Amino acid sequence: MDLQLKGKNAVVTGATRGIGRAIAETFADEGANVAICARNAEQVAEAVKALEAKGVKAFGQAVDIADGPALKAFVAKAAEALGGVDILVSNASALVQGNSEADWQAMFDIDMLGAVRTFEIAAPFLEKAAEKTGDAAFLITSSISAAETDAPGSYGAMKAAQIHFAKGVARAWAPKKVRCNVVSPGTVFFEGGVWGNVKAGAPAFFEQMIKRNPTGRMATPEEIAAATVFLASPRSAFTTGINMVVDGAISRRANF
Repeated sequence: MDLQLKGKNAVVTGATRGIGRAIAETFADEGANVAICARNAEQVAEAVKALEAKGVKAFGQAVDIADGPALKAFVAKAAEALGGVDILVSNASALVQGNSEADWQAMFDIDMLGAVRTFEIAAPFLEKAAEKTGDAAFLITSSISAAETDAPGSYGAMKAAQIHFAKGVARAWAPKKVRCNVVSPGTVFFEGGVWGNVKAGAPAFFEQMIKRNPTGRMATPEEIAAATVFLASPRSAFTTGINMVVDGAISRRANF
């Protein structure tokens, strides 16, 4: 299936490794130009080089997502470098599970405000793209943890807040043909990631989590990226306001 992404311009935050990197590379594989950011400048430079090798235009910058002015400046520079923004993916996460005030603040600053701020500055570019082509998209990477909890925790609560925010954006911007959707992964394995580290440090717990999933495995970043890029594409032009759960049926909820 041609996703009709060739020549589109996509901005992806938190995109040097894991799910974000897979999203950026999948866009590039589909012929879209890509702008990325993350905290580590060397990793950003390496990722940009790899994206350019796929034959598309790429731009990258080291950014602390919690730094509001710097994040907004990055999105504006990305739009200038690519020649506009058709797609925005807010993927960066603090990835903290705790219940301390610092944990809550980190999740709020990076996951919640990161999504709010990137959309705020990208919205005029997305609206312009939609006026020209009839479709633009804003995607947020949330988590199945938004709907599952055993104890008070910042991670799941802020991931749930993202989903609520996305629905509001979807309804408010639908008349302007700017869509907003969420992708909520379950457990995702890659070396150096959260579950990669669990496998190395707590193998018994890792195996326990594998057994919890009816599929008998965890997702790859590429599988989450495929869902994200499809939702971002013009092929999904009538899909907005949804939370797509990509968890291999590890959750028991009926998502409707």
